[in-house]
Amino acid sequence: MAKASMERLFEGADWDFATIQRIHDACQKIAVDELGLNVYPNQIEIITAEQMLDVYSSIGMPLFYKHWSFGKHFARDEAFYRKGLRGLAYEIVINSSPCISYLMEENTATMQALVIAHAAFGHNHFFKNNYLFKLWTDAYGILDYLNFAKSYISRCEERYGHVAVERTLDAAHALMSHGVHRYAGKKQLDLRDEERRERERRENDERIFNDLWRTVPSKPGKSAPDLDLDRRRSLAGLPQENILYFLEKMAPRLKPWQREVLRIVRHVAQYFYPQSQTKVMNEGTATYVHDRIMTRLHELGGIGDGDFLEFLKSHTNVVFQPAFNDPRFSGFNPYALGFAMMQDIERIVTKPKDEDRQWFPDIAGRGDAMAVLRDLWANYRDESFISQFLSPHLMRKMRMFHLTDDPEEEEGMLVAAIHDERGYRRIRRELARQYDVGWIDPHIEIVDVDLAGDRRLMLRHTVLNGALLEDVDTKRVLQHLADLWSYDVLLQEVDRGGSVLRDHLVHPRASVLAA
Repeated sequence: MAKASMERLFEGADWDFATIQRIHDACQKIAVDELGLNVYPNQIEIITAEQMLDVYSSIGMPLFYKHWSFGKHFARDEAFYRKGLRGLAYEIVINSSPCISYLMEENTATMQALVIAHAAFGHNHFFKNNYLFKLWTDAYGILDYLNFAKSYISRCEERYGHVAVERTLDAAHALMSHGVHRYAGKKQLDLRDEERRERERRENDERIFNDLWRTVPSKPGKSAPDLDLDRRRSLAGLPQENILYFLEKMAPRLKPWQREVLRIVRHVAQYFYPQSQTKVMNEGTATYVHDRIMTRLHELGGIGDGDFLEFLKSHTNVVFQPAFNDPRFSGFNPYALGFAMMQDIERIVTKPKDEDRQWFPDIAGRGDAMAVLRDLWANYRDESFISQFLSPHLMRKMRMFHLTDDPEEEEGMLVAAIHDERGYRRIRRELARQYDVGWIDPHIEIVDVDLAGDRRLMLRHTVLNGALLEDVDTKRVLQHLADLWSYDVLLQEVDRGGSVLRDHLVHPRASVLAA
């Protein structure tokens, strides 16, 4: 890009709201006109350190309902922060329209420019264009829905009591990671419509619920010759891996307000579902975008040399990746891996080597790096992105290799893949698998309900690589599930052949969720 002149956006570390506006407008011009980004309208809010801690505590969501766990997180994070044991994020960004970016008031003007470029344009573009967010989130309706959820739970507390609502939320939060639909339906969720549809949805759910339980024997041992178990399993949607959804629809003793609370919690869980699958891509995109924008602002004279050095220091800290033998190593930094892959793809597209042409014939030498990157940002998630676009060049640069530590092998820890063609593919496959939710999350589903007997709910965990569930935590979560279901819950852990490896049986606590 040819150099051009731009008036200096700020001088020194101080800033005011007019400065923030100038920075935003300058970043927007580069992001939209030069990088071709497509973003939601931006809403920038300046908050204090205490307000940032408050946003931390409620998992980064504005207008969130109250729960004791949020206060616990706030107290913990505040104690660490006050003692200097932990810093705070420079920003938090909300996937909504308008896209809300919270900036710390303690930031310097340079840092405000960095986080606006990173959050208000990098993350913003990714939220708006990535297919997972399009399938699973409603950026236009999330703020209205959160406002509805907060007021609804507040009304429930007034009507049914704080303790009853809190216990229901406790149980729902314990099952939150098992409250998402993993496969998209035909109709995209419209969160703005949820409040209006609450009454008609409840009437429809009660009709299906009554149809399911109408002919269940009222006493143990009573015969039911007309009991069509296959039909009832079909009505119940079994097998079902979205446990909160199943409980919302089919739990026999939940009150209507409790079902709505479960629905609220699973909608929040669904909102975050794409973020867990796109951490490397999302942060890599935002880091790449802020690097391009800040570099361009420096070229144009919008920020001075000292400001650019301040940016480079912060940027370097963000993308720092400890070596495997460094005591600080705890896996790959998603900022570092994502940013390195974005830069490497830019190199492949603009200055490919023969190796790149062999491995990436579809993009090598295309010339327009931003067009290629925008396409990848829109159509991939971490697992598929790494499995298809991690290059041998970057594996060598980051000194990647694959270790196996199988306790059944006498040799102990072995180097399973090195830098040859076969090794590159093995490394890429194994690294991608670490970001595959189907591999890292336990596969648990409800498989049956003993309708004609004691109404026991039966679940199955299909064990991969011999990784059984942690016993104490499993019993605690199953206890919440049994309390919501109101009858016994049995979880069987089975291998791929169907052999039962371990059973977990939990009984409901008497009236623990009664309102």
